[in-house]
Amino acid sequence: MQYRRFGNTGCEISALGFGAMRLPVTDGTPGSTNIDKEEAIRLLRHAIDHGVNYVDTAYNYHGGQSEVVVGEALRDGYREKTYLATKCPVWLAEAPEDFDRLLGEQLAKLGTDHIDFYLLHALGRESWENRVKKHGLIERMKKAKEDGRIRFMGFSFHDDLTLFKEIVDACDCWDFCQIQHNYIDIRNQAGNEGLAYAAGKGLGVVIMEPLLGGRLAVAPAQVAKVIPEDRPAVEWAFDYLWDKPEVSFLLSGMGTMEMVEQNLSYADRSHVGMVPEAEKPLYLRAKEIFDTMAIVPCTKCSYCMPCPFGVDIPGVYDAYNKTASQGMRKAKEAYAALEGKADLCQGCGGCESHCPQHIGSIELMPKIAKVFAEE
Repeated sequence: MQYRRFGNTGCEISALGFGAMRLPVTDGTPGSTNIDKEEAIRLLRHAIDHGVNYVDTAYNYHGGQSEVVVGEALRDGYREKTYLATKCPVWLAEAPEDFDRLLGEQLAKLGTDHIDFYLLHALGRESWENRVKKHGLIERMKKAKEDGRIRFMGFSFHDDLTLFKEIVDACDCWDFCQIQHNYIDIRNQAGNEGLAYAAGKGLGVVIMEPLLGGRLAVAPAQVAKVIPEDRPAVEWAFDYLWDKPEVSFLLSGMGTMEMVEQNLSYADRSHVGMVPEAEKPLYLRAKEIFDTMAIVPCTKCSYCMPCPFGVDIPGVYDAYNKTASQGMRKAKEAYAALEGKADLCQGCGGCESHCPQHIGSIELMPKIAKVFAEE
């Protein structure tokens, strides 16, 4: 395993971190509460045994069960080998004291007396203004750091560059941040400019969605033609990030032993400056091609689920995106296999308020239903 300096924290973190948002499940529904606990623990411990020293979870992952399973996986000496990260669900903070209540719940679920890296989760303009600033959550975090309940303060982010810089500059207490980044999202959300801005301020920068919710894991045929033949699409996407000195490390949600083993091998070969100059234009070309096919920017994070009317929102968008990347026949096959189709949508907007990508489902769902209704 290769290790990288994590901003100014003084910590050396494995190039690959284990994201616990997509643990193996027993019911075939990604992100469900029915985690295959035995298998999840096996995967986590195997990764740690092979050098991974950062595990990332959150209050809401797997319907609240991810923290419980991660806590169990870190028993028997594994907690001492691992930097543990989890996140404050700021959307549940109705008053300043909610921060301490929620953190207390998380410490109990994780079976630990402290969190190494604690983040304010998925900040956007609404949550920044009406939760974090309104309820003084940064001051609450500082207190938790002072009394040892957390070691380092950070935030994860899903909004535009202007807000990202505002949050970075809001205080001198941030130790790190977590952003969505990959060779597609170079100008989306924090983007390349935000990555450089945070790193320039001494913050460690954690990368989430390095595969854009899995959409870069199996490259569409048009994109695959651009990728060098000597590397799988996953490794090529990871290399883009590991090449950058501003990137502290990347997170991968790993749900099978095959994923763990492959990602460990990729991480072992990683280093800053690993992408040859002649190859860098290929990433831009791949982005140009991908952008013409990526109709809806869904990463399958499932923050929008469950839908009260039964729509399989990530499944609908995945099928719809296939109309561009794989053709209508494959798209219709995927759509036909869904139990919760787009026509079940009642336009309540609940999903839109939770979507990190700000997808307009109220407008999109009727359009998608019409597309798949046509012969």
